[in-house]
Amino acid sequence: MTEMITRIDPLDITGLILCGGRGTRMGGVDKGLQNHHGMPLALHALMRLQPQVGPVIINANRNLSAYESMGVPVWPDPLADYPGPLAGWLAGLEHCETPYLLTVPCDSPNFPLDLAARLGAALLDADADIAMAATLEDGRQQLQPVFCLLKSGLIESLAAYLDSGERKIDRWTAQQRCALALFDDAAAFANANTLLELQRLA
Repeated sequence: MTEMITRIDPLDITGLILCGGRGTRMGGVDKGLQNHHGMPLALHALMRLQPQVGPVIINANRNLSAYESMGVPVWPDPLADYPGPLAGWLAGLEHCETPYLLTVPCDSPNFPLDLAARLGAALLDADADIAMAATLEDGRQQLQPVFCLLKSGLIESLAAYLDSGERKIDRWTAQQRCALALFDDAAAFANANTLLELQRLA
């Protein structure tokens, strides 16, 4: 008898691309629209994410029409003044009609093509509410918290956490049942916070 591997149906996952930051370390530019191999970074993320999930949405706070031209719904943060990735997660959860939400940043164009499958397996194996990517760097485990699969039922918990004035991802995720999926290729998660890092990625 072959062993059945339980997995989450990709159509039960909404993909969320986080493009809502200030781009401070890149001189204030809209990071998701920066050119990488002839295309905006956000479009690289979209093309990499779409085969792994069902619906995809983008979280952005500027240049909304440029993001809308990529052909998926675009939603700004529900909170003012760029409060960080968790506000983007909340925007995603508010517009998520599937049981799960998978978040990726716009500035890591080479993330794994099996990201959703492996995070889903980790979440189910641990009976967790959240699964996060992690890599090994110099023998140490490094969390990649913005690469995250979460149950859409966490919306009330996240909204209450943000309402309390908190903003840190790790403090909120520490309150939930979390699982980790370990990825061997740390370079796949390389991101571009500065224009120099973007040139290196190219």
